[in-house]
Order: sequence, then C-alpha cells, then structure tokens
Amino acid sequence: MTDSFSMTRRAALTGAASLPLAMAAGHAAQAAAPMMGVGSSPFNRLKLGGFEVTTLLAGTRTVPDPQTIFGMNVSAEDFAAASAAANLPTDAAQFFFTPTVVNTGAELILFDTGLNGAATVAALAAAGYSADQVDKVVLTHMHGDHIGGLMTDGAPTFANAAYVTGQAEFDAWTGAGNEGFDTMVRPLAEKMTFLADGGSVAGGVTAMAAFGHTPGHMTYMIESEGKQILLGADFANHYVWSLAHPDWEVKFDRDKEAAAATRRRILGMLAADRIALIGYHMPWPGVGYVETRGDGFHYVPHTYQLML
Repeated sequence: MTDSFSMTRRAALTGAASLPLAMAAGHAAQAAAPMMGVGSSPFNRLKLGGFEVTTLLAGTRTVPDPQTIFGMNVSAEDFAAASAAANLPTDAAQFFFTPTVVNTGAELILFDTGLNGAATVAALAAAGYSADQVDKVVLTHMHGDHIGGLMTDGAPTFANAAYVTGQAEFDAWTGAGNEGFDTMVRPLAEKMTFLADGGSVAGGVTAMAAFGHTPGHMTYMIESEGKQILLGADFANHYVWSLAHPDWEVKFDRDKEAAAATRRRILGMLAADRIALIGYHMPWPGVGYVETRGDGFHYVPHTYQLML
C-alpha cells in the first residue's frame, strides 16, 4: 500500500507540475486581452440607520499643476513636502465629482447634480434608480459642477422633483450675470424651497451653514436611528491640500478667510464627534472620517463601518 501510494502521489505531482507549462502553451495561442484603462464602479451604497446613502461617481478628471488651486498661500517647498508625506505627485491631481442620493424610505433625495445630466443619470441608473424617481434635488451651492445636471436639452433632468437650496446662496447668485446659474437654476426657481441654517429638507436631513467657499454654501447633516453622516460638499476640496491643512488657500473659495474658519469649525466637530463625512471631491467613493493631527486634520477613508 505504501509503495503504491508513493507511486500514485509521485505521478500526481509530476502531472501537476506539467500543467502550468501546458496551460501556458495553450494560452500563448490566445489573443492578448485588451487594455481596459483605469476604472471605478459608478456607485457605492451604505446603510445609515433606516436610510440608504449612495454616492455616485458622476465624473473624474486629471488636473495639472495642483498648487495653482490648492495651497496658494504656502511655498512650493511646503506644498511639495506635504504632498510627499502623503505619497502624492505635485504635477497633477485627480478630481472626483460625487453627487449623493439618500433614500429615506419615504423620499429619494439627490444632493447636487454633477457636471451634466447624462453622467449623473447614468450613475443613478447603475445604482438602480431612474431620474423620474428623484423626489427632491438639493443644491449645496451654485458652482457649475454641482448644478450642471439640472437641465438636459433645455428641460429639467429630474422632471418630478422639487428643489431645495440655501436662501443666502440663491440670493448671492441672482443678478450676478452667471450663465450657468441663469440657464440651470433660475428656470426652476418656482419649484424651489429656500432654507437657512438649521432648515429641514426632510425628516433626518438638516441644513448647516458652511459659508466661505461660496456666500451661502450649505452642508447637510443626515441622521437616522442615531447614526449620522455629514454631506460636506465643497467646504474641504482635497483630503490633503485642504482638509489636512485647513488654512491653505483654495482658488475656488470666494471668501478665503471665511472658508478656512468654516473648515476648522466643521472638521473639529467631525473629529470630536466621530461623524462620517461625504466629500464631493474626496477620493472615490467619497466617504471617510476625520482625525485631529497636530495643528490640522487627517482623512481616514471609510472601510466597512456603514455597511454593517
């Protein structure tokens, strides 16, 4: 029995050893698989108490020379050192555009609409929703990458939706001669509800003033069954060059001093209370936590905390 077993085992091992060569020989006859390019899933869904929160990847692009946008008030050496510490290049950055949809069980609420309607609707469809199912569209502020999907071919992209935005933000852009606002937002004004700090979008969805990036920029606290997540939009626009260094100036912040104060206030709250953050331009899928680190903060990507 022992000799027979040994012989059988040797034969099996010998045969197994020859398999990779045979497989390689067979594989060599196949056509090479095509390069597919860098890619990501178009949505990421989380559980927040009784709500479902889904981030949507409505676009991403590479932007050169990031210090022309971030850290405008620091030296090239300081910018390079902070970037190197985070293993980031300094010649280019990758931007992400991340609307979010919240299903409360009673309403489907979309926060911001991306650069264009087609991309956001496609991401919605990948997540299992249609544009016609959106009950409310909430605009955190009026920059083009947040309002660009409101209209498609001159008609509302979300035909059945009501619209919500901050009163101060809407007033600041009215009459300013901004083409994007005039063509995308103003035609929907009669369907809009306007909020101040502390205003309610729906049960469990509360507006929080975050002025500075724009005159009436709003964040939104989402809460269900004791769980919270802050939909932060653009109060911090990069996880290192803005969030980690809140006093660094950002090109797109209208009032840079107010924006820095807003960052410190909100980031301090998130870190102290251990509240999760959705950042519109954070690394995809746009969800993380904030820790204090020295005089600044540190971004910790979400793993599975809100999947359980």
